[in-house]
Formats: sequence, C-alpha cells, structure tokens
Amino acid sequence: MSTDEESPGGPVHAWGRLTLVLALATLIAAFGSSFQYGYNVAAVNSPAEYMKQFYNDTYYDRTGGYMESYSLTLLWSVTVSMFPFGGFVGSLLVGPLVNKLGRKGTLLFNNIFSIVPAILMGCSKVAKSFELIIVSRLLVGICAGLSSNVVPMYLGELAPKNLRGALGVVPQLFITVGILVAQIFGLRNLLASEEGWPILLGLTGVPAALQVLLLPFFPESPRYLLIQKKDEEGAKNALKRLRGWDAVDWEVEEIRQEDEAEKAAGFISVVKLFQMRSLRWQLLSIIALMAGQQLSGVNAIYYYADQIYVSAGVEENQVQYVTAGTGAVNVVMTFCAVFVVELLGRRLLLLLGFSVCFLACCVLTVALSLQDTISWMPYISIVCVIVYVVGHALGPSPIPALLITEIFLQSSRPSAFMVGGSVHWLSNFVVGLVFPFIQEGLGSYSFIIFAVICLLTTIYIFMIVPETKGKSFIEINQIFVKMNKVSDVHPEKEELKNLPPVSSEQ
Repeated sequence: MSTDEESPGGPVHAWGRLTLVLALATLIAAFGSSFQYGYNVAAVNSPAEYMKQFYNDTYYDRTGGYMESYSLTLLWSVTVSMFPFGGFVGSLLVGPLVNKLGRKGTLLFNNIFSIVPAILMGCSKVAKSFELIIVSRLLVGICAGLSSNVVPMYLGELAPKNLRGALGVVPQLFITVGILVAQIFGLRNLLASEEGWPILLGLTGVPAALQVLLLPFFPESPRYLLIQKKDEEGAKNALKRLRGWDAVDWEVEEIRQEDEAEKAAGFISVVKLFQMRSLRWQLLSIIALMAGQQLSGVNAIYYYADQIYVSAGVEENQVQYVTAGTGAVNVVMTFCAVFVVELLGRRLLLLLGFSVCFLACCVLTVALSLQDTISWMPYISIVCVIVYVVGHALGPSPIPALLITEIFLQSSRPSAFMVGGSVHWLSNFVVGLVFPFIQEGLGSYSFIIFAVICLLTTIYIFMIVPETKGKSFIEINQIFVKMNKVSDVHPEKEELKNLPPVSSEQ
C-alpha cells in the first residue's frame, strides 16, 4: 500500500484517487444491479408481438378459444406495468434491508429477485405459462427498485468527496448500457424471434450471478460499519483498501463527526422525515426532482420514438436500428456526465438538462402537429427526440439519486431513498398506464404536459436546489440548516457546536 508524499493523515488526502478496489467495486455493483434495471426496462419492447402471440396460444391451448383483443391488451399492460409496481415495492424495502444487511449485503441478497425470475422467464415458454412472466416481471421490478436506490447509496458512501459525483452517475450509466444491450439483443435477427424471446428475458440473470460471485470480495460501506455497526476496525480496514493508503484516521474522524451530529436523531423513519422541520427543503427537493425526472416524459419519448421515426420516413424494419442508435446516444451522454458532474456541478447540469428537455418538448409538439403539411418537419421531430435524450442524460436522469446521497446524513438517508424511490417508481407506473390514453386524447399535443413539468422543475431547481460539488456531507447539511431556518440540525441537542449561528432564528 502506498501513502502519498503529503503530510500523512492531513486533510490533503480529502482528494482521494480512484483506486483499483474502488473502481472494481463500482463496476461490479453497477453492472450486477443497475445494468439489469436498464435491461429489463427495454427487454420486453422488441419481442412484444411474439410474446402476445404466446399469451394467446397458451390461452387457446387451455380453453380452446382465443382471447379478445381488449383482454390481451390488458394482460400485456399488466405484464409491462408489473415492473414499475415491483420497483415501488422494492423502494419500500430499502430502509429495513440496508440497516439490517448493510449496503453490500442488500445488493447480494437482492440478486435472488433477479436469478429466480430469470430462470422462470427462461422456462415460461416450455412450461406454457404466461403467469410465470407476469410474476417474474414483478420480481425483477423489486430487484430494480432496490438496486436503483441501494447502488447510489453504496457508491456515494464508498467514494471520497471529490469522486462522489462521478461515481454517483455510474449507476445511471449502466442503466443506459442495459437499455442499449437489450435493444441490440432485441434486434429481429438476434433474439426478438419466436424461439429467442425466452432467452432474451432470461439473460437478466447473468449479471446477477456474476455479482454474487465477485461482490463478496469487496468492502462494505465504511460509514455503515462505523455508524450502524460500531465497528471502527472494520471501517478503517475498508477505508484503507478503498483509498490505497494507511492514513485514514482523519476520514474516520469525519464520519464520526457526522455520527455525533446525528446521535440525537436516532434512526429517522419515513414518518419522522416528513415531520422534521430541519429536513423540510431536502425532502421537498427530492420529491420534486424524482417526480420531475419521471413525469418529464422520458419514458413517453422512448415509447413514442418508433412512431416518430416511422412518420419521418424511416422504413419499418429499420426503426429498430434507429432506436438502438438513440440508446447509444443516451449511453454516450451519460458517460460524459460522469466526467462533467465534478467540473460543472450538479445544479448546472440539472438546470441545463431540464431546460433542454423543455425546449425539445415544445419544438416536438409543433413539429408533430405540422408534419403532415410540411415535408421536412418529421426530420425536426427526430432531432427533437435526440436532443431530448441528450438533455435528459446530462442531468435529470443521473443527478437526483446522487443528490439524495449528498443532501441527507446517515440517519435519514435510507428513509430519504425510500421516499425518493417510491416517488420515482409511482411516477413511472403512472406514466406507463396513463400515457397511452393521453396520447389518444391529445395526440401530438401530449408533449405540452411534459414541457410544463420540465419548466416547473427547472424553476424549482433554480430557486431552491444548492450546489453540492466538493462539499462534505456536514457542509451540505449546514446550507440546508440556513434554508430551513432552524438553529441546528436537531434542536434537542447542541451537537454541531461549530455551526455558525443563524441570524434568522425564529
């Protein structure tokens, strides 16, 4: 193990470097968990027709008659929306599990919810049972709901503060890679075929199996070890492995400071989170950002993309390649966000991202309503879709989960992730169920709704959300102490003696 030349143990080390252990832990956590989330979002899109046919054939084998088209559509809607519903259930399990099993332990346990459904979906055709698929969609949803909250929490607690933003965006990067891989495997000449779709659905178990084999060799979150488990030796060893040097005492001290600051609060439940004045703006910001992220129409854009491409004159059998191209743009832009988030900061990327999405939705509405009258309008629509994807990948997609890790301290973080995760998945569920009806009613004008949501979210961020780049958790907390107009983190006890007095005390 090497120690740097600077004074050992001094806060100079605050600027940690990306060690091999930290990089591999990040990759294995994100590939094993976040990747599957993206993969399962997109995996059922390509083979939808073959799967509906399978539903119908199975029904015919059982009853001797085919399903009515309404029943089939309903059954398919249930299959698709079981995933976000499972995500919501998974979000509710986050708090209890991360406090009981730890961050790493939860990720390992979570693989049950991936490997079991992967086997079930892979066998569903042989077993002649579409019920297996519906149950499996619920289970992989629970898996995604847990991992979409636990991976950012785990990585945010492993990372030194100068890398927290970059590593916090990695889960979102792997979600987009998962979407792209599912789109590529789902091309009609690969696995989107009558024989291939069970394999396409079953492949989700592969990253989970890899994670079960590899993640146990990596350290648990040092914050969890020190604060929840009171295992100082374990926390020090974890930090030494993650940082690649022995002088970790000052960082243990910083974690202990955070622990002291929170002793009075104990574990903060979701109910308590809503009651605490000192966490009011943090909580509102997370709800606003998570709802904004999902209700800004990102899923609808993906849903609509194929139709937009067809109307722009892309041939039916070429659409799948253009869609995969859009997926690739998403990956590239999220990859950029990993590097930019520490340069430009969180706030600027959020403002930029939501503003771009707002403009793209506005222009898209105009382009869609004029595309039958002006010949080149459909090409504008395609540009809007790509610009929208770029905007969303820069800020709205990756930043909200990273911010939950940053603006809440250890005692309230699990509950904050439960709230943020629930809002994320419920919004996702609502968009999935409601959008087809909105689209029927409003047609091309349905994107006005998303434009308004993007605009409102942009205004909220501009007015309220502070910059958190390069600040310690305690420093970020002090910004919110001033905003919430409370004299201290927890008025019951003077834990943070070094807090500057707030002038506007009530």
